This record gives sequence, C-alpha cells and structure tokens, in this order.
Amino acid sequence: MLSSKAATFLLTFTLLAIVQLVVDIPMLLAERFVHGAGWIEVLLLASYASWLLGRLHDPRNTIVWRRRLWTFFSVVFFAQLTIGLSGVELFLMSGDLHLPIPAMIIAGPLYRGDGLFMPILFVSTILIVGPAWCSYLCYIGSWDLNSAVARKRPIPSKVNRFWMRLGIVVGVAGVAVMLRVVGVSTVVATWLGVAFGVVGVGYIVWLSRRAGYMVHCTMYCPIGLAADLLGKLSPFRLRINDGCTECGACTLKCRYDALRPSDIKARRPGLTCTLCGDCLASCKGKSIEYRFAGLTPQHARTVFLVLAVSLHTVFLGVARI
Repeated sequence: MLSSKAATFLLTFTLLAIVQLVVDIPMLLAERFVHGAGWIEVLLLASYASWLLGRLHDPRNTIVWRRRLWTFFSVVFFAQLTIGLSGVELFLMSGDLHLPIPAMIIAGPLYRGDGLFMPILFVSTILIVGPAWCSYLCYIGSWDLNSAVARKRPIPSKVNRFWMRLGIVVGVAGVAVMLRVVGVSTVVATWLGVAFGVVGVGYIVWLSRRAGYMVHCTMYCPIGLAADLLGKLSPFRLRINDGCTECGACTLKCRYDALRPSDIKARRPGLTCTLCGDCLASCKGKSIEYRFAGLTPQHARTVFLVLAVSLHTVFLGVARI
C-alpha cells in the first residue's frame, strides 16, 4: 500500500503543480489570498490524496469512505459558491457564473455556441477513469447517494431506462439548440435550466429515498448516460468471475441499480455501473473484480484508485464556478 500512496501523492502533486505553474489566473484558493501560498495548498492536497488512498485501499472501507469523500467534495464546492455569491469573489472562479447543474455541461455550450472547457474536461476524465465521474467527481451525485442510503435496502428497478435516458439527453440538447436559434434571452434560458435542476432535486429527495437507489443519477441526469456510454472508451472494467454463486448480496449494496439478477447472470454489471466498488466487500467469494490491461484484479483496482483519488483531489482544489 505504501507504493500506491506514494504514487497518489506524486500524481496529485504533479497535476496541481501544473495548474499552479501554467494557468495564468490563480486557480488554487490559497494563491488567491497570499502569493506563493498555492504551493502549500498543493502539498496539503497531495497529502490528503495519499491519506485518502489509504482509507479506500481495503474494499471493506470503500462504501463508507467513498461516501464521505464525495460528500466532503460537494460541501466544499457549494460552500465556496455560497461565500462567493455573498460578496467574497475570490471564492468564485471568474465571476462569470453558470448554473451548477451537470446537464449544463451539455446544454451550456450548445446554447452559447462556445465554452467547451467543461465538455473537454468531462470527456478527458472519462477516458481516464471511465464512468467514475459519476461516483467520484460530480458535485451533485453525493446528494443522490445520501438520499438513497436512507433506505437500508434498495428496491431493484425492473424498468429499461435506456430509451428514457436517451430521450432526456436528446431533449436537453435539442432545447438548448432551439433556444439559441430562436434567440431566447439568457434570463429565460437560465430559468429553464433552474426548472430542470429543481425537477432533478425532486428525483433525489423523493424517488431516490423511496427506491433506495440513485434514481436521479441513473434515470434523469443526461451527464450520467453520457458517462456510462463514453465510459466504454476507458480500459477499466468491473467483471464477475465464474466463482459467483449468484447469492444477490452485491445487489443490495449497489446504489446505481447495476447489479440486477440478469446482470449477475451475464457476469458484468449493467450500464449504470460507475466502477464505484461499493459492491466488492459484499461478495464473500471475491467474485467481483476490476480488470485493466492484463493486471491482476488487485493491481487493476489499485491503479484505478490512484487515478480516481488523484482526480478527485485535483477537482477538490480547483473546481468552482
């Protein structure tokens, strides 16, 4: 574990150092207040990443610590936004605000005709850690998780969600393009975005809590489907080996509803799997495995965690509106 913690420290430090050295405007919060203090923040964040890798290394801890780190990220993100909106503009990225709704990663550039930074960042991270954007990097997803776990045991859905989700993606993209073509004002477009976000919160508060799985992330959020599909480009996979007894224990731990009986029989999680790893500890036969480039399952999981934790920590340090 020592080598993986060191790798996480070095990768996180390197990525943040690049941000500190290359980007013209100060991206790290400490640098905005005191010149040169960004390097202290880089060191602290890299240390945090190494420590966090140690917490997640044992699969038995994943389900608890992933929820904690993800919730912490969301709290930091929205706390900075709140403080920034209250008048301390150093807590904002640039002051050029946009809605903190994942769907805007698709809709925003289509409506404005520019602003490809977030789509490029999204696709880049998907290529590295696959659909784990939805279990480690999204600033909204932890809300859905915390709502879903209010029910001790999830109720697996029997609905085929793909066409519904695809319809939402096409609808969001189509409406954004239409608003631009028609020349709808930014104010009206913003309120439509707010309405979409409010409906999403309704999914989180009501449906996810009742179902026990993340209904917003797996049925409503268009970025969720984009991550699931583009995640196929990532070399990381989660598979179920032939030692599986189909006991169903993993089904009760999966809050993404990706381990239905049919998925287990097929020996692979469903499309909504985000590689979160919450299911691993539930499998007494250790039949659920990470796969990557011919590595052993343990080494494949370690490589995945190093990358996911490093990216999570970089986002923690620089993600703001």
